[in-house]
Amino acid sequence: MHSYSLIAPAKINLYLEIIGNRPDGYHELAMILQSIGLADQVDVRSISTDSIRVHCNHPQVPADKRNLAYRAAELMVRQFPEAFAKYGGVEITVNKQIPVAAGLAGGSTNAAAVLVGIDLLWKLGLTQSELEELGGTLGSDVPFCLAGGTAIATGRGDQLSPLPSLDNIYVVLGKYRSLEVSTPWAYKTYREQFGDSYRDSDNLAVRANAVHSGAIVKAVVNKDAGEIAQKLHNDLERVVLPAYPQVLQLREVFASQEGVLGTMMSGSGPTVFALFESQQQAELVLLQVREGIIDEDLELFVTRTITHGIKVASSV
Repeated sequence: MHSYSLIAPAKINLYLEIIGNRPDGYHELAMILQSIGLADQVDVRSISTDSIRVHCNHPQVPADKRNLAYRAAELMVRQFPEAFAKYGGVEITVNKQIPVAAGLAGGSTNAAAVLVGIDLLWKLGLTQSELEELGGTLGSDVPFCLAGGTAIATGRGDQLSPLPSLDNIYVVLGKYRSLEVSTPWAYKTYREQFGDSYRDSDNLAVRANAVHSGAIVKAVVNKDAGEIAQKLHNDLERVVLPAYPQVLQLREVFASQEGVLGTMMSGSGPTVFALFESQQQAELVLLQVREGIIDEDLELFVTRTITHGIKVASSV
């Protein structure tokens, strides 16, 4: 029996622009994605039966085909039947630290970890780009979760261009445990409310790639945390904040604290994050926000930007 223990980091969006409608029905996006230190541990172990088993310490996480980690294992079984026949099934255990349904790619990063774990268990020797191509069939965030660090993402969010990695910008995350925002709802509502502002579908990719020369990319290249924070942008705030007053309030409370470089909702929410130059400032603001919003449902975390995606912690 063999097993691998993998670290699966969460991600935040530093930038999210909706360019327009793609011919495949999705939106053309221009984003800057950033890995953070808040992470799940995913253990992938060979078992003697020809089955896939998933366990998770979080009661809201399903253990069947609704789970992206399960579907990642199924994908590997379909793609590599000879290896499956040789090495047998897999048992996946997820120790969840990333909040669920938070806009932090928790499900996607677990799936990415399973792809890496099975690649190692079955001695497939897949390249990073091969893993990312497989991951893209599972979900738009999976390729980035594999690569990690800092990247521009275009297309559906699955076409990646690495940027110089940002490390040691400190981040406070806030998320109400019981609050979920449906990603399909957020994009559909944005299309309904602001679709008239989309330009025609010609040259979508050209317009998406314009982010490469944008001000926030220059700030990232210069590793200028203050300037990055000033250029944070998320189109989905236009629909989520009016519909979810708790998210708006959390964002406003973060914005009012001294030492906060900038604050924004990540992805389709409902997580809100704030950026800081030091861990001390981040921890102080976390305490101030906890005092300002007395609600046991509110989870707060201090973490930081990191330079990697899926990482092997240990193997047996």
